Amino acid sequence: MSAVTPSVGRRRWAVLAALAASTLVLGFQLTDVVSVVVFAALTLPAGLLGDRFGRRRMLLTGLGVLLAGSLLGALAGDERAVVVARVAMGVGGALLVPLSLSVLPTLFGPSERLRAVGIVSAASALGMPLGPVLGGRLSDHFWWGSVLLVNVPLLALGIAACLFLLPDPEDAAPVGVDALSTALTAAGLGSLVYAVIQAPVRGWGDPLVLGLLGGSLVVLTALVRRERRAARPTLDLALLGDRGFLLNAGTATLVTFVLAGLLFLLPPYLQAVLGHDAFGTGLRLLPVMGGLLIAARAAQPLVDRLGSQSVVSAGLVVLAFAAFLGSRTAADSDYGYTALWLSLAGIGFGFSMVPTMDGALAVLPADRSGGGSGLLMALRQVGGAIGIALLGSLLAGVYRAGLDVTGLPSAAADTAGESVVAAHLIATETGAPALAASADAAHVQGMAVVLLVCGVAALAAALLAAALLPGVAAADAAATGGGKVGKVRHVRQIAGRSEG
Repeated sequence: MSAVTPSVGRRRWAVLAALAASTLVLGFQLTDVVSVVVFAALTLPAGLLGDRFGRRRMLLTGLGVLLAGSLLGALAGDERAVVVARVAMGVGGALLVPLSLSVLPTLFGPSERLRAVGIVSAASALGMPLGPVLGGRLSDHFWWGSVLLVNVPLLALGIAACLFLLPDPEDAAPVGVDALSTALTAAGLGSLVYAVIQAPVRGWGDPLVLGLLGGSLVVLTALVRRERRAARPTLDLALLGDRGFLLNAGTATLVTFVLAGLLFLLPPYLQAVLGHDAFGTGLRLLPVMGGLLIAARAAQPLVDRLGSQSVVSAGLVVLAFAAFLGSRTAADSDYGYTALWLSLAGIGFGFSMVPTMDGALAVLPADRSGGGSGLLMALRQVGGAIGIALLGSLLAGVYRAGLDVTGLPSAAADTAGESVVAAHLIATETGAPALAASADAAHVQGMAVVLLVCGVAALAAALLAAALLPGVAAADAAATGGGKVGKVRHVRQIAGRSEG
Protein backbone atom coordinates (compact mmCIF):
# COMPACT_ATOMS: atom_id res chain seq x y z
CA MET A 1 0.00 0.00 0.00
CA SER A 2 1.08 3.57 -0.47
CA ALA A 3 2.33 5.40 2.57
CA VAL A 4 0.23 8.01 4.26
CA THR A 5 1.00 11.43 2.83
CA PRO A 6 2.81 13.38 5.60
CA SER A 7 1.46 16.75 4.51
CA VAL A 8 -2.12 15.73 5.11
CA GLY A 9 -1.88 16.12 8.91
CA ARG A 10 -5.11 16.99 10.65
CA ARG A 11 -6.79 17.70 7.33
CA ARG A 12 -7.40 13.99 6.87
CA TRP A 13 -10.26 14.01 9.37
CA ALA A 14 -11.90 16.95 7.63
CA VAL A 15 -11.60 15.11 4.31
CA LEU A 16 -13.06 11.98 5.90
CA ALA A 17 -15.98 13.95 7.31
CA ALA A 18 -16.70 15.43 3.88
CA LEU A 19 -16.47 12.04 2.17
CA ALA A 20 -18.76 10.50 4.79
CA ALA A 21 -21.28 13.31 4.28
CA SER A 22 -21.17 12.76 0.52
CA THR A 23 -21.56 8.99 0.93
CA LEU A 24 -24.56 9.62 3.16
CA VAL A 25 -26.30 11.10 0.12
CA LEU A 26 -26.25 7.76 -1.67
CA GLY A 27 -28.31 6.10 1.03
CA PHE A 28 -30.87 8.89 0.61
CA GLN A 29 -31.24 8.54 -3.13
CA LEU A 30 -30.17 5.11 -4.44
CA THR A 31 -33.57 3.58 -3.82
CA ASP A 32 -35.11 3.16 -7.29
CA VAL A 33 -34.30 0.45 -9.79
CA VAL A 34 -32.66 2.76 -12.36
CA SER A 35 -30.12 4.22 -9.94
CA VAL A 36 -29.35 0.88 -8.31
CA VAL A 37 -28.74 -0.94 -11.61
CA VAL A 38 -26.55 1.86 -12.99
CA PHE A 39 -24.63 2.02 -9.72
CA ALA A 40 -24.06 -1.75 -9.65
CA ALA A 41 -23.06 -1.90 -13.31
CA LEU A 42 -20.49 0.90 -13.11
CA THR A 43 -18.94 0.47 -9.64
CA LEU A 44 -16.13 -1.78 -10.85
CA PRO A 45 -15.36 0.15 -14.07
CA ALA A 46 -15.42 3.40 -12.08
CA GLY A 47 -12.73 2.10 -9.73
CA LEU A 48 -10.61 1.15 -12.74
CA LEU A 49 -10.96 4.67 -14.12
CA GLY A 50 -9.64 5.99 -10.83
CA ASP A 51 -6.50 3.88 -11.21
CA ARG A 52 -6.05 5.06 -14.79
CA PHE A 53 -6.77 8.78 -14.54
CA GLY A 54 -6.17 9.48 -10.84
CA ARG A 55 -8.40 8.80 -7.87
CA ARG A 56 -8.71 12.42 -6.80
CA ARG A 57 -9.69 13.54 -10.29
CA MET A 58 -12.29 10.83 -10.75
CA LEU A 59 -13.61 11.31 -7.21
CA LEU A 60 -14.23 14.97 -8.02
CA THR A 61 -15.91 13.90 -11.25
CA GLY A 62 -18.22 11.57 -9.37
CA LEU A 63 -19.17 14.24 -6.86
CA GLY A 64 -19.83 16.69 -9.70
CA VAL A 65 -22.03 14.23 -11.61
CA LEU A 66 -23.94 13.38 -8.45
CA LEU A 67 -24.49 17.07 -7.74
CA ALA A 68 -25.67 17.73 -11.30
CA GLY A 69 -28.06 14.77 -11.11
CA SER A 70 -29.48 16.01 -7.82
CA LEU A 71 -30.12 19.50 -9.21
CA LEU A 72 -31.66 18.10 -12.40
CA GLY A 73 -33.94 15.80 -10.42
CA ALA A 74 -35.01 18.56 -8.03
CA LEU A 75 -36.00 20.84 -10.92
CA ALA A 76 -37.31 18.12 -13.26
CA GLY A 77 -40.52 18.97 -15.05
CA ASP A 78 -41.27 15.61 -16.64
CA GLU A 79 -40.59 11.91 -16.24
CA ARG A 80 -37.80 11.85 -18.82
CA ALA A 81 -35.78 14.39 -16.85
CA VAL A 82 -36.29 12.35 -13.68
CA VAL A 83 -34.91 9.22 -15.39
CA VAL A 84 -31.88 11.13 -16.67
CA ALA A 85 -31.30 12.49 -13.18
CA ARG A 86 -31.49 9.02 -11.66
CA VAL A 87 -29.01 7.68 -14.21
CA ALA A 88 -26.63 10.55 -13.45
CA MET A 89 -26.90 9.85 -9.75
CA GLY A 90 -26.13 6.18 -10.32
CA VAL A 91 -23.04 7.14 -12.35
CA GLY A 92 -21.90 9.61 -9.71
CA GLY A 93 -22.45 7.11 -6.92
CA ALA A 94 -20.48 4.45 -8.79
CA LEU A 95 -17.51 6.81 -8.93
CA LEU A 96 -17.88 8.06 -5.37
CA VAL A 97 -18.08 4.84 -3.35
CA PRO A 98 -15.04 2.81 -4.49
CA LEU A 99 -12.83 5.89 -4.87
CA SER A 100 -13.76 7.14 -1.40
CA LEU A 101 -12.51 3.82 -0.05
CA SER A 102 -9.41 3.78 -2.25
CA VAL A 103 -8.09 7.13 -0.95
CA LEU A 104 -8.34 6.11 2.72
CA PRO A 105 -4.94 4.29 2.78
CA THR A 106 -3.38 7.50 1.44
CA LEU A 107 -4.88 9.49 4.31
CA PHE A 108 -4.69 7.03 7.21
CA GLY A 109 -2.12 4.57 8.47
CA PRO A 110 -2.97 1.04 9.62
CA SER A 111 -3.67 2.22 13.18
CA GLU A 112 -6.39 4.63 12.03
CA ARG A 113 -7.64 3.13 8.79
CA LEU A 114 -10.08 0.73 10.42
CA ARG A 115 -11.79 3.62 12.21
CA ALA A 116 -11.94 5.57 8.94
CA VAL A 117 -13.49 2.60 7.12
CA GLY A 118 -16.01 2.29 9.93
CA ILE A 119 -17.03 5.94 9.62
CA VAL A 120 -17.54 5.72 5.84
CA SER A 121 -19.42 2.42 6.18
CA ALA A 122 -21.64 3.85 8.91
CA ALA A 123 -22.42 6.92 6.80
CA SER A 124 -23.33 4.75 3.83
CA ALA A 125 -25.64 2.57 5.92
CA LEU A 126 -27.11 5.51 7.83
CA GLY A 127 -28.58 6.94 4.65
CA MET A 128 -30.95 3.98 4.21
CA PRO A 129 -33.23 4.70 7.17
CA LEU A 130 -32.66 8.47 7.06
CA GLY A 131 -33.85 8.63 3.46
CA PRO A 132 -37.51 7.87 4.28
CA VAL A 133 -37.34 10.10 7.36
CA LEU A 134 -36.13 13.16 5.45
CA GLY A 135 -38.16 12.33 2.35
CA GLY A 136 -41.38 11.93 4.30
CA ARG A 137 -40.86 15.12 6.28
CA LEU A 138 -39.89 17.27 3.28
CA SER A 139 -42.61 15.93 0.99
CA ASP A 140 -45.19 16.80 3.64
CA HIS A 141 -44.21 20.47 3.48
CA PHE A 142 -42.60 21.01 0.05
CA TRP A 143 -42.60 19.52 -3.45
CA TRP A 144 -41.11 16.04 -3.92
CA GLY A 145 -37.94 17.37 -5.59
CA SER A 146 -36.96 19.13 -2.38
CA VAL A 147 -35.64 15.76 -1.18
CA LEU A 148 -32.86 15.99 -3.76
CA LEU A 149 -31.88 19.49 -2.70
CA VAL A 150 -30.66 18.01 0.60
CA ASN A 151 -27.81 16.55 -1.42
CA VAL A 152 -26.50 19.91 -2.64
CA PRO A 153 -24.76 21.25 0.49
CA LEU A 154 -23.35 17.82 1.39
CA LEU A 155 -21.94 17.26 -2.08
CA ALA A 156 -20.62 20.82 -2.25
CA LEU A 157 -18.78 20.14 1.01
CA GLY A 158 -17.27 17.00 -0.49
CA ILE A 159 -16.12 18.83 -3.62
CA ALA A 160 -14.52 21.61 -1.58
CA ALA A 161 -12.71 19.11 0.64
CA CYS A 162 -11.34 17.18 -2.35
CA LEU A 163 -10.24 20.39 -4.08
CA PHE A 164 -8.52 22.08 -1.15
CA LEU A 165 -7.70 19.39 1.40
CA LEU A 166 -7.20 16.07 -0.36
CA PRO A 167 -3.59 15.55 -1.49
CA ASP A 168 -2.95 15.12 -5.18
CA PRO A 169 -0.43 12.28 -5.43
CA GLU A 170 0.82 10.83 -8.68
CA ASP A 171 -1.63 7.96 -8.42
CA ALA A 172 -2.53 7.41 -12.07
CA ALA A 173 -1.34 4.04 -13.32
CA PRO A 174 0.48 3.72 -16.66
CA VAL A 175 -1.90 1.01 -17.84
CA GLY A 176 -4.73 1.72 -20.24
CA VAL A 177 -8.39 0.90 -19.81
CA ASP A 178 -9.72 -1.67 -22.27
CA ALA A 179 -13.00 -0.22 -23.55
CA LEU A 180 -14.39 -3.65 -24.46
CA SER A 181 -13.56 -5.15 -21.06
CA THR A 182 -15.10 -2.14 -19.34
CA ALA A 183 -18.27 -2.51 -21.43
CA LEU A 184 -18.44 -6.25 -20.70
CA THR A 185 -18.06 -5.56 -16.98
CA ALA A 186 -20.87 -3.01 -16.95
CA ALA A 187 -23.19 -5.14 -19.09
CA GLY A 188 -22.58 -8.33 -17.11
CA LEU A 189 -23.01 -6.81 -13.67
CA GLY A 190 -25.93 -4.62 -14.72
CA SER A 191 -27.81 -7.57 -16.24
CA LEU A 192 -27.17 -9.73 -13.20
CA VAL A 193 -28.37 -7.15 -10.68
CA TYR A 194 -31.43 -6.21 -12.74
CA ALA A 195 -32.36 -9.90 -13.08
CA VAL A 196 -32.20 -10.57 -9.35
CA ILE A 197 -34.17 -7.38 -8.63
CA GLN A 198 -36.93 -8.44 -11.03
CA ALA A 199 -36.99 -12.11 -9.98
CA PRO A 200 -39.20 -11.66 -6.87
CA VAL A 201 -41.69 -9.64 -8.93
CA ARG A 202 -41.77 -11.65 -12.17
CA GLY A 203 -40.71 -15.05 -10.86
CA TRP A 204 -37.46 -16.93 -11.42
CA GLY A 205 -38.92 -18.73 -14.43
CA ASP A 206 -39.89 -15.53 -16.24
CA PRO A 207 -38.30 -15.34 -19.74
CA LEU A 208 -36.85 -11.88 -19.08
CA VAL A 209 -35.24 -12.96 -15.81
CA LEU A 210 -33.83 -16.16 -17.33
CA GLY A 211 -32.58 -14.25 -20.37
CA LEU A 212 -30.84 -11.64 -18.23
CA LEU A 213 -29.25 -14.28 -15.99
CA GLY A 214 -28.07 -16.29 -18.99
CA GLY A 215 -26.82 -13.18 -20.75
CA SER A 216 -24.89 -12.01 -17.69
CA LEU A 217 -23.26 -15.44 -17.35
CA VAL A 218 -22.16 -15.39 -20.99
CA VAL A 219 -20.87 -11.83 -20.80
CA LEU A 220 -18.98 -12.28 -17.53
CA THR A 221 -17.46 -15.56 -18.78
CA ALA A 222 -16.28 -13.77 -21.90
CA LEU A 223 -14.84 -11.00 -19.71
CA VAL A 224 -12.84 -13.44 -17.57
CA ARG A 225 -11.48 -15.28 -20.61
CA ARG A 226 -10.48 -12.01 -22.26
CA GLU A 227 -8.74 -10.73 -19.14
CA ARG A 228 -6.82 -13.97 -18.62
CA ARG A 229 -5.38 -13.72 -22.13
CA ALA A 230 -4.58 -10.01 -21.96
CA ALA A 231 -0.94 -8.98 -21.57
CA ARG A 232 -2.04 -5.93 -19.56
CA PRO A 233 -5.43 -6.87 -18.09
CA THR A 234 -7.88 -4.21 -17.05
CA LEU A 235 -9.21 -6.31 -14.16
CA ASP A 236 -6.75 -7.53 -11.55
CA LEU A 237 -8.11 -11.08 -11.35
CA ALA A 238 -5.04 -12.01 -9.34
CA LEU A 239 -6.70 -10.30 -6.40
CA LEU A 240 -9.26 -13.10 -6.32
CA GLY A 241 -6.33 -15.47 -5.86
CA ASP A 242 -5.03 -13.50 -2.90
CA ARG A 243 -6.22 -15.25 0.25
CA GLY A 244 -6.47 -12.09 2.33
CA PHE A 245 -8.52 -10.18 -0.21
CA LEU A 246 -10.74 -13.12 -1.18
CA LEU A 247 -11.61 -14.15 2.39
CA ASN A 248 -12.29 -10.62 3.59
CA ALA A 249 -14.26 -9.68 0.47
CA GLY A 250 -16.24 -12.92 0.64
CA THR A 251 -17.09 -12.38 4.30
CA ALA A 252 -18.15 -8.78 3.60
CA THR A 253 -20.38 -10.04 0.79
CA LEU A 254 -22.05 -12.61 3.06
CA VAL A 255 -22.63 -9.95 5.73
CA THR A 256 -24.21 -7.69 3.11
CA PHE A 257 -26.42 -10.58 2.00
CA VAL A 258 -27.71 -11.05 5.56
CA LEU A 259 -28.17 -7.34 6.30
CA ALA A 260 -29.98 -6.76 3.01
CA GLY A 261 -32.41 -9.51 3.95
CA LEU A 262 -32.99 -7.98 7.39
CA LEU A 263 -33.61 -4.47 6.09
CA PHE A 264 -35.81 -5.73 3.25
CA LEU A 265 -38.25 -7.27 5.75
CA LEU A 266 -38.71 -4.31 8.02
CA PRO A 267 -40.42 -1.49 6.07
CA PRO A 268 -43.58 -3.48 5.18
CA TYR A 269 -43.72 -4.88 8.71
CA LEU A 270 -43.40 -1.44 10.31
CA GLN A 271 -45.80 0.20 7.85
CA ALA A 272 -48.54 -2.39 7.42
CA VAL A 273 -48.41 -4.58 10.53
CA LEU A 274 -47.50 -1.88 13.07
CA GLY A 275 -49.22 0.94 11.18
CA HIS A 276 -46.47 3.58 10.87
CA ASP A 277 -46.06 6.05 8.01
CA ALA A 278 -42.84 6.46 5.97
CA PHE A 279 -41.43 8.99 8.42
CA GLY A 280 -42.17 6.80 11.43
CA THR A 281 -40.78 3.75 9.65
CA GLY A 282 -37.49 5.50 8.96
CA LEU A 283 -37.17 6.57 12.58
CA ARG A 284 -37.77 3.02 13.77
CA LEU A 285 -34.94 1.70 11.61
CA LEU A 286 -32.41 3.91 13.40
CA PRO A 287 -31.52 1.32 16.11
CA VAL A 288 -29.63 -0.57 13.39
CA MET A 289 -27.52 2.50 12.79
CA GLY A 290 -27.06 3.10 16.50
CA GLY A 291 -25.62 -0.38 16.91
CA LEU A 292 -23.45 0.09 13.84
CA LEU A 293 -22.01 3.36 15.15
CA ILE A 294 -21.18 1.74 18.49
CA ALA A 295 -19.42 -1.15 16.76
CA ALA A 296 -17.57 1.11 14.33
CA ARG A 297 -16.14 3.06 17.27
CA ALA A 298 -15.24 0.00 19.35
CA ALA A 299 -13.86 -2.18 16.53
CA GLN A 300 -10.36 -0.64 16.40
CA PRO A 301 -9.23 -1.41 19.99
CA LEU A 302 -10.80 -4.85 19.87
CA VAL A 303 -9.07 -5.75 16.62
CA ASP A 304 -5.77 -4.45 18.01
CA ARG A 305 -6.14 -6.67 21.08
CA LEU A 306 -7.91 -9.77 19.76
CA GLY A 307 -7.26 -9.76 16.02
CA SER A 308 -9.64 -9.47 13.09
CA GLN A 309 -10.51 -13.17 13.14
CA SER A 310 -12.01 -13.06 16.64
CA VAL A 311 -13.83 -9.75 16.18
CA VAL A 312 -15.37 -10.69 12.83
CA SER A 313 -16.44 -14.13 14.07
CA ALA A 314 -17.98 -12.65 17.22
CA GLY A 315 -19.76 -9.99 15.17
CA LEU A 316 -21.29 -12.63 12.92
CA VAL A 317 -22.45 -14.63 15.94
CA VAL A 318 -24.14 -11.50 17.33
CA LEU A 319 -25.73 -10.91 13.92
CA ALA A 320 -27.01 -14.49 13.89
CA PHE A 321 -28.37 -14.13 17.42
CA ALA A 322 -30.19 -10.94 16.38
CA ALA A 323 -31.75 -12.74 13.42
CA PHE A 324 -32.88 -15.64 15.62
CA LEU A 325 -34.39 -13.18 18.09
CA GLY A 326 -36.17 -11.44 15.23
CA SER A 327 -37.61 -14.75 14.05
CA ARG A 328 -39.57 -14.89 17.33
CA THR A 329 -41.48 -11.70 16.44
CA ALA A 330 -45.26 -12.15 16.55
CA ALA A 331 -47.99 -10.14 14.84
CA ASP A 332 -48.87 -8.54 18.18
CA SER A 333 -45.27 -7.87 19.33
CA ASP A 334 -44.57 -4.28 20.28
CA TYR A 335 -41.84 -2.17 18.71
CA GLY A 336 -39.58 -2.42 21.77
CA TYR A 337 -38.79 -6.04 20.93
CA THR A 338 -38.01 -5.10 17.33
CA ALA A 339 -35.73 -2.26 18.48
CA LEU A 340 -33.81 -4.72 20.67
CA TRP A 341 -32.91 -7.16 17.94
CA LEU A 342 -32.32 -4.37 15.42
CA SER A 343 -29.76 -2.81 17.77
CA LEU A 344 -27.99 -6.16 18.12
CA ALA A 345 -28.06 -6.61 14.34
CA GLY A 346 -26.36 -3.23 13.92
CA ILE A 347 -23.66 -4.15 16.44
CA GLY A 348 -23.05 -7.49 14.73
CA PHE A 349 -22.97 -5.84 11.33
CA GLY A 350 -20.40 -3.27 12.46
CA PHE A 351 -18.06 -5.75 14.13
CA SER A 352 -18.17 -8.11 11.15
CA MET A 353 -18.22 -5.66 8.25
CA VAL A 354 -15.71 -2.97 9.24
CA PRO A 355 -12.69 -5.25 9.90
CA THR A 356 -13.31 -7.29 6.75
CA MET A 357 -13.51 -4.14 4.62
CA ASP A 358 -10.29 -2.89 6.18
CA GLY A 359 -8.62 -6.27 5.70
CA ALA A 360 -9.53 -6.32 2.00
CA LEU A 361 -8.27 -2.77 1.46
CA ALA A 362 -5.02 -3.51 3.29
CA VAL A 363 -3.77 -5.99 0.65
CA LEU A 364 -4.50 -3.83 -2.40
CA PRO A 365 -1.50 -2.60 -4.40
CA ALA A 366 -1.30 1.19 -4.40
CA ASP A 367 -1.67 1.51 -8.17
CA ARG A 368 -4.68 -0.83 -8.26
CA SER A 369 -6.57 0.33 -5.17
CA GLY A 370 -9.33 1.93 -7.23
CA GLY A 371 -10.04 -1.23 -9.20
CA GLY A 372 -9.69 -3.37 -6.08
CA SER A 373 -12.10 -1.17 -4.13
CA GLY A 374 -14.48 -1.29 -7.08
CA LEU A 375 -14.30 -5.08 -7.14
CA LEU A 376 -14.97 -5.20 -3.40
CA MET A 377 -17.99 -2.91 -3.69
CA ALA A 378 -19.28 -4.76 -6.78
CA LEU A 379 -19.20 -8.04 -4.86
CA ARG A 380 -21.06 -6.44 -1.97
CA GLN A 381 -23.62 -4.88 -4.29
CA VAL A 382 -24.30 -8.19 -6.02
CA GLY A 383 -24.46 -9.95 -2.65
CA GLY A 384 -27.04 -7.45 -1.40
CA ALA A 385 -29.13 -7.72 -4.56
CA ILE A 386 -29.07 -11.52 -4.45
CA GLY A 387 -29.97 -11.42 -0.76
CA ILE A 388 -33.01 -9.25 -1.43
CA ALA A 389 -34.06 -11.37 -4.42
CA LEU A 390 -33.67 -14.80 -2.82
CA LEU A 391 -34.98 -13.85 0.59
CA GLY A 392 -37.74 -11.77 -0.98
CA SER A 393 -38.86 -14.76 -3.01
CA LEU A 394 -38.83 -16.92 0.11
CA LEU A 395 -40.87 -14.34 2.03
CA ALA A 396 -43.38 -14.03 -0.83
CA GLY A 397 -43.84 -17.80 -1.03
CA VAL A 398 -44.46 -18.23 2.71
CA TYR A 399 -46.73 -15.18 2.76
CA ARG A 400 -48.93 -16.41 -0.09
CA ALA A 401 -49.17 -19.89 1.42
CA GLY A 402 -50.36 -18.49 4.76
CA LEU A 403 -52.75 -15.82 3.44
CA ASP A 404 -56.46 -16.58 3.69
CA VAL A 405 -58.30 -14.99 0.72
CA THR A 406 -61.51 -16.98 1.08
CA GLY A 407 -64.45 -15.13 -0.40
CA LEU A 408 -62.42 -12.56 -2.31
CA PRO A 409 -62.77 -12.11 -6.09
CA SER A 410 -59.82 -13.56 -7.97
CA ALA A 411 -58.43 -10.14 -8.95
CA ALA A 412 -58.57 -8.87 -5.37
CA ALA A 413 -57.06 -12.13 -4.09
CA ASP A 414 -54.16 -11.84 -6.54
CA THR A 415 -53.52 -8.26 -5.47
CA ALA A 416 -53.66 -9.15 -1.79
CA GLY A 417 -51.14 -11.92 -2.43
CA GLU A 418 -48.55 -9.45 -3.68
CA SER A 419 -47.64 -8.06 -0.26
CA VAL A 420 -48.98 -7.28 3.19
CA VAL A 421 -49.25 -3.61 2.18
CA ALA A 422 -51.44 -4.52 -0.80
CA ALA A 423 -53.57 -6.80 1.39
CA HIS A 424 -54.24 -3.95 3.81
CA LEU A 425 -55.38 -1.75 0.92
CA ILE A 426 -57.75 -4.46 -0.30
CA ALA A 427 -59.01 -5.01 3.24
CA THR A 428 -59.79 -1.31 3.57
CA GLU A 429 -61.55 -1.16 0.19
CA THR A 430 -63.64 -4.29 0.80
CA GLY A 431 -64.24 -3.80 4.52
CA ALA A 432 -62.62 -7.13 5.42
CA PRO A 433 -60.63 -6.80 8.68
CA ALA A 434 -60.08 -10.54 8.72
CA LEU A 435 -58.00 -10.21 5.55
CA ALA A 436 -55.73 -7.64 7.20
CA ALA A 437 -55.28 -9.90 10.24
CA SER A 438 -54.49 -12.87 8.02
CA ALA A 439 -52.00 -10.80 6.02
CA ASP A 440 -50.24 -9.65 9.19
CA ALA A 441 -49.92 -13.21 10.47
CA ALA A 442 -48.71 -14.51 7.08
CA HIS A 443 -46.12 -11.74 6.70
CA VAL A 444 -44.76 -12.30 10.21
CA GLN A 445 -44.57 -16.03 9.49
CA GLY A 446 -42.60 -15.28 6.34
CA MET A 447 -40.33 -12.96 8.33
CA ALA A 448 -39.63 -15.76 10.77
CA VAL A 449 -38.53 -18.14 8.02
CA VAL A 450 -36.33 -15.51 6.32
CA LEU A 451 -34.71 -14.47 9.60
CA LEU A 452 -33.95 -18.09 10.43
CA VAL A 453 -32.21 -18.41 7.06
CA CYS A 454 -30.29 -15.19 7.75
CA GLY A 455 -29.26 -16.51 11.16
CA VAL A 456 -28.00 -19.79 9.72
CA ALA A 457 -26.10 -17.91 6.98
CA ALA A 458 -24.48 -15.65 9.58
CA LEU A 459 -23.46 -18.64 11.71
CA ALA A 460 -21.97 -20.37 8.67
CA ALA A 461 -20.02 -17.21 7.85
CA ALA A 462 -18.84 -17.03 11.48
CA LEU A 463 -17.46 -20.57 11.27
CA LEU A 464 -15.69 -19.79 8.01
CA ALA A 465 -14.23 -16.59 9.45
CA ALA A 466 -13.00 -18.40 12.56
CA ALA A 467 -11.38 -21.12 10.46
CA LEU A 468 -9.92 -19.09 7.61
CA LEU A 469 -9.30 -15.45 8.56
CA PRO A 470 -5.84 -14.66 9.99
CA GLY A 471 -5.57 -15.04 13.76
CA VAL A 472 -3.75 -12.91 16.30
CA ALA A 473 -0.41 -14.56 15.59
CA ALA A 474 -0.67 -13.82 11.90
CA ALA A 475 -1.69 -10.26 12.60
CA ASP A 476 1.24 -9.79 14.98
CA ALA A 477 3.60 -11.22 12.38
CA ALA A 478 2.34 -8.78 9.80
CA ALA A 479 3.13 -5.94 12.20
CA THR A 480 6.79 -7.03 12.51
CA GLY A 481 9.51 -6.25 10.02
CA GLY A 482 9.54 -9.76 8.57
CA GLY A 483 5.80 -9.76 8.16
CA LYS A 484 5.88 -6.42 6.36
CA VAL A 485 8.57 -7.62 3.97
CA GLY A 486 6.54 -10.70 3.08
CA LYS A 487 3.39 -8.66 2.63
CA VAL A 488 5.12 -6.03 0.49
CA ARG A 489 6.69 -8.74 -1.65
CA HIS A 490 3.31 -10.39 -2.13
CA VAL A 491 1.69 -7.08 -3.06
CA ARG A 492 4.46 -6.37 -5.54
CA GLN A 493 3.94 -9.77 -7.10
CA ILE A 494 0.28 -8.98 -7.61
CA ALA A 495 1.11 -5.57 -9.04
CA GLY A 496 3.68 -7.13 -11.33
CA ARG A 497 1.18 -9.65 -12.66
CA SER A 498 -1.30 -6.81 -13.16
CA GLU A 499 1.12 -4.94 -15.38
CA GLY A 500 1.90 -8.13 -17.25
